[in-house]
Amino acid sequence: MFEIDPNSQSNLDEVTTSHVHLDVAVDFDAKVLRGTATLEMQALKPAEEVVLDTAHLLIKGAHLIESGGKSTTLPVDETTVHKVYGTALRLKLPHSVAKGDKFRVVIEYETTAEGGAIQFLTPEQTLGKCHPYLFTQCEEIHARSMFPCQDSPSVKISYSADVRVPKPLTALMSAIATGQRDDGVAVTYSFEQKITIPSYLVALVVGNLKVANISDRCAVWSEPENLEACAWEFAEMEKILQTAEDLITPYVWGRYDLLVLPGSFPFGGMENPCLTFVTPTLIAGDRSLTDVIAHEIAHSWSGNLVTAKNWEHFWLNEGWTTYFERKIVARLSGEDSRQLSSIIGEDDLQESVTFYGKDSPLTALVPKLHGIDPDDAYSTIPYDKGAHMLYYLEQLVGGPTVFEPYMRAYINEFQGRSIDTDDWKAYLLAYFAKHNPEKLELLNGVDWAKWFYAPGMPPVGNKYDERPQRVCLDLADRWLKAAESSAYDQFSAEDIEAFSTMQKVIFLTRLAESAPLKHDTLAAIDSAYALTSYRNFEVRFGWLALALKSHYMEVTSSVVDMLSIQGRMKYTRPLYRLLHACPDGKDLAEKTFKRLRGFYHPICARMVEKDLGL
Repeated sequence: MFEIDPNSQSNLDEVTTSHVHLDVAVDFDAKVLRGTATLEMQALKPAEEVVLDTAHLLIKGAHLIESGGKSTTLPVDETTVHKVYGTALRLKLPHSVAKGDKFRVVIEYETTAEGGAIQFLTPEQTLGKCHPYLFTQCEEIHARSMFPCQDSPSVKISYSADVRVPKPLTALMSAIATGQRDDGVAVTYSFEQKITIPSYLVALVVGNLKVANISDRCAVWSEPENLEACAWEFAEMEKILQTAEDLITPYVWGRYDLLVLPGSFPFGGMENPCLTFVTPTLIAGDRSLTDVIAHEIAHSWSGNLVTAKNWEHFWLNEGWTTYFERKIVARLSGEDSRQLSSIIGEDDLQESVTFYGKDSPLTALVPKLHGIDPDDAYSTIPYDKGAHMLYYLEQLVGGPTVFEPYMRAYINEFQGRSIDTDDWKAYLLAYFAKHNPEKLELLNGVDWAKWFYAPGMPPVGNKYDERPQRVCLDLADRWLKAAESSAYDQFSAEDIEAFSTMQKVIFLTRLAESAPLKHDTLAAIDSAYALTSYRNFEVRFGWLALALKSHYMEVTSSVVDMLSIQGRMKYTRPLYRLLHACPDGKDLAEKTFKRLRGFYHPICARMVEKDLGL
């Protein structure tokens, strides 16, 4: 236990899962899923039991089906309980299985309200106000609260499902829909995902959902009330997907659909295969936040095809994806966009390092997570520190023309597999030894131990092109100079009209570096640019964070409003922390959270609770 994956109690070294079939019914009244999970398994060596990960599941029974079809009831042992990793479901086999033996385990179960994967929404929490809604979020270790499984990214499974839902609701999964059966009261939707994936990518949504086709393989799903806006915002999905294919390798998943969820979705996006989940905070009305779509599309290769073996190597998913995202954006919008995104990433990385502490082991690219909930280690570090290293290596070996062929070869080498950082490094060196041996000396000179295991900021800085950010830095510096004499008449809305979203964020970040600002300065900034009511969430968040860092309480109603309409952790956690730190904000932060706790996804609610010390 814990040798292969420190966050799983399954006996991963003894047995593995090749396929899972879920046969479940959704009960909105009881707010549970109930049914069976059938796991097709194989022994990796002689074994006497199967140990699966579960968390807050009601296990009703289990039986073994052997290759000849014989069915045997299995005793259920749930006495091994870990405070972080849940309950180990131990199923004692009637006889030892030999290496290579194949068998099926069928488990009847029911989810419970305490599980972290599923959020049930009342009709009032939806746009239409008429129908209930549910969605799942299994990353990182929450699949075990949706179904019993080997909840480790080291195990990649195909899966199928039959999901019974009350009419007139629709079910979608991270798989291809294969049919539906209507019994008059409910509809059973069937799905199949033939490409193997880790358990955290199994996803389900049920609600009043409608679809708008973007291309032959791309569509947008949402509640009907905002379908038109969503379809317009993401009309360039096919173009982004084609750009990613041109950059990396052909897309293998068949469909790329996108689901816009209710506001409580805790992330910007989730790369569920065939059906990316995204937050409605991306609906800016000007397609200015679709870099998140480039990120989620890039996951179709890094993370979904080539997967980190466990959460200590999460950078292999997110660092590569952030690197791919920026290269996709550069092809779509120019290299300046990549440079600006990288600069913002450096600022975000510095903020995460400051939050945890520069000596915190959780700021290492490859942290140790024994006994730690991966949710507690979640930050921008694997994203931006990983992308920072890949950019550094790209420049070290001679630029994109040298690095991109390796990048494609890496995906082709490891697709369908789960790997760790040592696997990645060994292939990097082997590739250049074969294809560009003159570059090997440069790579052998890299201090890999510092890059992988040292806490804090990366050991080597990258030099990004500062020209694209010059205009926004100059504007910020003008404001700081003007603040000395309150000479604000020189500023107007035209100052930022031509700025991209990233330039506006850099402008606000520059100002935040000098926080706290004088309150008359902040009032003048808001008067000039109307940031308190800005539609673009990325810009509005940057402004509200700056204001709270300066204890400018004139924005508190806007802060509470933003906390009330969305639960994206990127915004929600910092806003609560900053409001809580204001001299007059502690009570308001705690009262607001207690009022809204039921609105947030369980993952978000638990993390905010920790942030506020509740």
